[in-house]
Amino acid sequence: MKRTIRTTALVVGTLLATVGLPTAAAQADDPAPRVDLRVLVVSDGGPSTDAIAAELESAGTPYTEVDLEDTGRPVIDAGFLTDTVDGRPRAKYQAVVLPNDNPFPTGSAEMAAIVAYEQTYAIPQVDAYTYARPQVGLNAAVGTGYAGSVDGVRAEVTQAGKAGPFGYLEGTVPFEDNSPTVNESYAYLSTPVAGADFTPYVQAAIPGRPTMGSLVGEYRHDGRRELVVTFVYNRYQQQYRLLARGIVAWMTGGVHLGADRNYFAVHVDDVLAADDRWDTELNCTPGDVDCQPGEGTPNPIRMVPADVDRATAWQDDRDFTLDFAYNASGTVDHREDHGGQDPLADKLVADRGRFRWINHTYTHAFLGCVQDTSVVPWKCATNPDGSTRWVSRNEIADEIATNEAWGVAAGLPLSRDELVTGEHSGLKVTPQQPEDNPHLGPALTDTGIRWLGSDNSRDPVQRRVGTATTVSRYPMNIFYNAGREAEQVDEYNWIYTARAQGGSGICEDNPATSTCLAAPLDTATGYDEHIVPLETRIALGHVLANDPKPHFIHQSNLAEDRIAYPVLDGVLGGYDELFAADTPVVNLRMKDIGVEMQRRAAWRAALDAGQVTAYRIGDSVTVRAPEGVAITATMPTGTRHDGTGFGAPYAGAVSGWAFAEGLPYTLDLPVSAGTAAEGDGSGTPAPTLAPTNAAPRTEVPSGVEEQVPYGAER
Repeated sequence: MKRTIRTTALVVGTLLATVGLPTAAAQADDPAPRVDLRVLVVSDGGPSTDAIAAELESAGTPYTEVDLEDTGRPVIDAGFLTDTVDGRPRAKYQAVVLPNDNPFPTGSAEMAAIVAYEQTYAIPQVDAYTYARPQVGLNAAVGTGYAGSVDGVRAEVTQAGKAGPFGYLEGTVPFEDNSPTVNESYAYLSTPVAGADFTPYVQAAIPGRPTMGSLVGEYRHDGRRELVVTFVYNRYQQQYRLLARGIVAWMTGGVHLGADRNYFAVHVDDVLAADDRWDTELNCTPGDVDCQPGEGTPNPIRMVPADVDRATAWQDDRDFTLDFAYNASGTVDHREDHGGQDPLADKLVADRGRFRWINHTYTHAFLGCVQDTSVVPWKCATNPDGSTRWVSRNEIADEIATNEAWGVAAGLPLSRDELVTGEHSGLKVTPQQPEDNPHLGPALTDTGIRWLGSDNSRDPVQRRVGTATTVSRYPMNIFYNAGREAEQVDEYNWIYTARAQGGSGICEDNPATSTCLAAPLDTATGYDEHIVPLETRIALGHVLANDPKPHFIHQSNLAEDRIAYPVLDGVLGGYDELFAADTPVVNLRMKDIGVEMQRRAAWRAALDAGQVTAYRIGDSVTVRAPEGVAITATMPTGTRHDGTGFGAPYAGAVSGWAFAEGLPYTLDLPVSAGTAAEGDGSGTPAPTLAPTNAAPRTEVPSGVEEQVPYGAER
């Protein structure tokens, strides 16, 4: 039988002395401790601790990871956790993340050191995924609770959760159920032990019982605070993405480096131009390079004025702004062919202030190598000496400058340093053109371009090209050559089914393709029933991942059947159902997204190089970063720097970027932002098992797969 103990001054004092940390009596006259703004993540290789580490990485929050399976790892003892700086005791970590409540062997000195550290410095602990059991303040799930699949369950945030770390959520936390044949989520649902100081933050109904069971809750005991999570998850799953921000807010008390916001921007390419249409008989696009020369009859898709009215009305309804990437030759050619008339261009110019505009080059010409389209797929034309023939610097500059001049004359609210080339051409495209056109960078410099759109599926990392920095864009799987739902489904079937089913066979040749179909979709219903939910889930996954990269579609998708709107409505409508009003979607234009990505890269490089220090002493936070590197932080509302409010409000906190120019940057926290509560707050201490009793290993249960959503690597 495992021994139980009560939290008494004698027991705690003995434990502190045993592991080498100062006792409360010894600290009575000591200065206030320094707590470094860094998280300790102790991992067992499981998906849950990996997910929390990924959230910290994405936000730019410093952390140290200790892999329990690494035989060369450091030993976690008092010296690893604490030291003294300038005569002041220092806690090296503001929070501790463990795979479960105690992943160490029974009687472990390392767990004893962690317990003493948490008690001494009021350091919170996250149990990334643990069983419901009395050691974490919950009744065992067997008997009165539930252990099993929670696929499709709609959990709810409790009032305590809304008043606390999960106040940015509207109230429900839906668990994914993407496949009827795969168990995606497993959980232990249980109620708190009688007398335990346990507060559920997220809970769900226990099947077959009239009670709710905790999925995420806070357990206070022995002068410690634990966030107890009793469901397994990975970094991609929606339920975790919804809760990740709150887990970090809880463990840091809302005071940490880094920031997490939910971004969504949509670029509409080829505005003013017309897009070639998919031929459902030929399974190619006449007029484009996937059809043999002269094959089929082009039947282009182009918006009409009513489509502009629909776009403006949709924006007003969604409080969202689209970015229109335009090709001016589309209207110049149209007027030449229609007696000088172009109602679409007239309407767009009249409503120009309703949208953001991006230069997409004048004719949408391919600006990489000179294409040899006499073969399918095309290849780069070569010079007599075998070298690649490139589109010239002057030709590229002319495409950019001529389009810009038309936009300026039309009064478009352009940001003249932004550019998206047609098909992202000029940049490398494999396999035909594995390097950038060497004339692209100089032409961008000639025309003052600083931000250049790139295709995330083939060029995901931000980089410099001449004076420009790339901004990777996510291609939505809504095809440029489809104006009708049936066309979209037909092409989708062609791409993603087997040759024996009349498809292209791409999935047979590339089994890792994530959108493969077991059978063709019904052209009448497949768009709404399969493509829309899938594309919505993929895009919403990007939004919830603190990922500012824009998505792109084409003007054809706003015409005819207007097939883009069901997906866009799915993303924004689904978002509104999940988040409170103080956590809106952040809708930035391309250059601002580029700046955000650039700052993140510099910040991450400084963190990786050990050039950032940050700590809290009482109600003051001090941050040091290299000159020229912007600092990013999330703080409680009311935080000030030199008497001025810090950051901008988001999700119940304030966050933002600031430049310290190599000097210490200080933040004064509001009085309400106290340190983690000392003691367990329970009045009468509840019985708990000794912290040296290890938890059962929290592995992913048999049959539960770590779902990565379709397109996560796109």
